[in-house]
Order: sequence, then structure tokens, then C-alpha cells
Amino acid sequence: MNLAMIQAAATRLQGHARHTPLLSAPLLDRIAGRRILVKAECLQWTGSFKFRGGWAAVSALPVGTKGVIAYSSGNHAQGVALAASRHGLSCVILMPSDAPKVKIANTRAYGAEVVLYDRAGDDRDALGSTIAEERGLVLIKPFDNAEVIAGQGSIGLEIAQDFEDDAQVLTCCGGGGMTAGVALALEGRMLVRPCEPEGFDDTARSLISGQRERNAALSGSICDAIVTPSPGELTFPILQRLCGTGLVVTDDEVQRAMALAFEHLRIVIEPGGAVALAAALFRPELPDTVIAVASGGNVDSALFAQVLSRYGA
Repeated sequence: MNLAMIQAAATRLQGHARHTPLLSAPLLDRIAGRRILVKAECLQWTGSFKFRGGWAAVSALPVGTKGVIAYSSGNHAQGVALAASRHGLSCVILMPSDAPKVKIANTRAYGAEVVLYDRAGDDRDALGSTIAEERGLVLIKPFDNAEVIAGQGSIGLEIAQDFEDDAQVLTCCGGGGMTAGVALALEGRMLVRPCEPEGFDDTARSLISGQRERNAALSGSICDAIVTPSPGELTFPILQRLCGTGLVVTDDEVQRAMALAFEHLRIVIEPGGAVALAAALFRPELPDTVIAVASGGNVDSALFAQVLSRYGA
């Protein structure tokens, strides 16, 4: 992985991915006691940054590729499904049966065949490998794929283009694909820090111990989009080399961040996509200026209504 790969992916993304804005609101700054800029990837195609990695990986496949397979709780699923559809490729997506209904429905709407599995009991890696071999499909992993990481890294290139001052960049982190890509894109420019939900802070713990730690559970957080077993094999060495210490937030703080983003920025962020903003708002140890990546907005309407009812103004 290097900057040249990210730049090449960004070139292939031109005309296909949206250059998302950096948003701000004085009242958010007042609540946090610092300047906050929000990179609104919730406005990206398919509602999350995952479209970047999906397009980058699919567009790099050799001519003659029959189709692709991916596994995801929903955002990577939609990104790969739309990219495969626009390239005329068949697509199979493995999704946990407890994934938000809107993500399952949208993945099917983008033309993918959805295969549901039990998040706690099934081995998705083994299942994905079996289907890929039987059908002759190329497996596109959600974060342990160099082209996916490169595509996500285009977020960092846009941040560098749109903001020239000093800031720390906070990213929502599951397996670390976006965090690794952004850190590579911003190497020597801005420090990137991964943000995770309480109880699923495998990256934060791994950065402390120096080895890939695992979460004790694979479910139980409202932040389904970034609940992963452990940091990726490809991503963790990059995180070790380039990232600052991890930040951990509670589900309560995440939901408060979702409500505040809607109230002051008028954007919809899903729980897993609001973790970085929650850290920006509620962690006192951060510097005067931070950029929080709002990584996705694919939240079930019923859950979002509950969050606004409980935490809104």
C-alpha cells in the first residue's frame, strides 16, 4: 500500500464518487469546546464511504471477471453491489441476518443476490470462500483488500484538498480499511485517530498491545456497521505505523451525536457512522480543531426516530 495506489484509485473514482463536503456549525463547536469539521460521507452514493472502496476494487478487476462476492453488515454490501451493477458483473453478498432491514433491502435493490448468515454462529469467511470457489466469483473483502483500502483513502486526499490548516482526523473504525487509507493519504500532513464503540474497541487495544486483539463478542452494540472481530491483517500494520491512540465512545454518546448532527447540520448519520463525531464532541483530550468523518447514513427510520425522540432538542 502506498500513496500512488490511492491516487490511482481516486482517478478511477472521478465522475463516479461524490466529492463530499466538510460541514460545520457554530453551535456544534460551542458544545464541543473546539472547532469541528464533519466530512459528510453519509452523502456519498449508497449512503456511505464504502462505495469508494467498492468501486476502486471492482474497477481494478481484470477483463473477463465473471462476478464478485462480498460480505458485509450493509454498507460495503451496497457499495460493491452498485459498483458491480454499473460494471455489468453478477454480485453475491453475504449479510448477517440481524443487519438493518434498510441495508438488506437496498443491497437487493442494487441488483445483488443476498445470502443471510448468523453473525454469532456462522463462519462468514469460510462461507464466502466456498461460494466464491463454487461460482467462480472474486471475493472482495470489506477491509483486507488493497484496492478497497486505496479507494477509502481518497477521503484523505479530499480532506487535504479542502482543508490546509492543522487538525486531527477522526475516523469510525471497524476492520480499519478507511482508517488505514486515510492515514496513508494524510501521512506527514495530519494525524488520524480511530474511533470505536465501547466494548468493541479491538483497534484501540491492539494499538496499545502491539498485536491484533479480538473482541469478546460480535454483536451487542448499536454501531453494527463497525462491529468486527479484530483489525485486518493488511490494515493493522498501517494503523500501527501512522495512527494515534484510539478513542472509545459509548452508545449513549453516539446517539447524542446523531441527534446533534441532524439538529445542527441537517444530515442523517447511522450509529456506526457517528462514532467519530461522538469522539469529537465528547472527548476533552482532543486539540482545538478536529475533522470527524461521518462515514454512513444508512439507519432504519424507526431507530432514527427513537434517537431523535430521546436525544433531540
